[in-house]
Amino acid sequence: MLTGEHGPTTFAYLLLLALPISALIARRVPLLRVLWMGLTWVVLFGVLLLVVGQRERFDPLMARAAKLFHLDDQSVVGSEVRIRMSPDGHFWARANVAGVERRMLIDSGATVTALSTDTAREAGLEVKNSVFPMELRTANGSITAKVSTVDELRLDNVVARDLPVVVSPAFGDTDVLGMNFLSRLKSWRVEGRTLVLVPHHPDPRFT
Repeated sequence: MLTGEHGPTTFAYLLLLALPISALIARRVPLLRVLWMGLTWVVLFGVLLLVVGQRERFDPLMARAAKLFHLDDQSVVGSEVRIRMSPDGHFWARANVAGVERRMLIDSGATVTALSTDTAREAGLEVKNSVFPMELRTANGSITAKVSTVDELRLDNVVARDLPVVVSPAFGDTDVLGMNFLSRLKSWRVEGRTLVLVPHHPDPRFT
């Protein structure tokens, strides 16, 4: 689809509008009915344009509705946090790292939770070299990382305190929840395309 700086162009919308009208004309539908159908489509596309143009206002309402009916990608059901698999085949969690909201990749293959330098800085973490050089093996080879501790990391009703993390610019803008986070849970499992996290002591505000 043709796009402009902020999404589909007006031309693209007009093209989409013309398609059903052309189909009606080709079927020799009476002119008055074609005009009425065309007006209906204009109204529908007008509403669509309004929603797209004012999506910042609608997003909170949509998010609350999705959360109410457990349709969003991350929700609390009973004492469990349920996270749907992303289209990229991974599980991404909305987490709070020492007061900083982040979207974090959950990776059971990562031994320790890893943060980008930007996340560590915004969270006000004290990053330092470890007593022994911290070397990690990644898909791009070995890297050297610094260490820190997150006083509190929250993922809905899951709370991990004094969580050791590693920090390196090599992580780019990706933050990863590793096994040292998952091991603090009562249990975790994958059900189909949903990751289920069960904390030992769920935050009562989310139950």
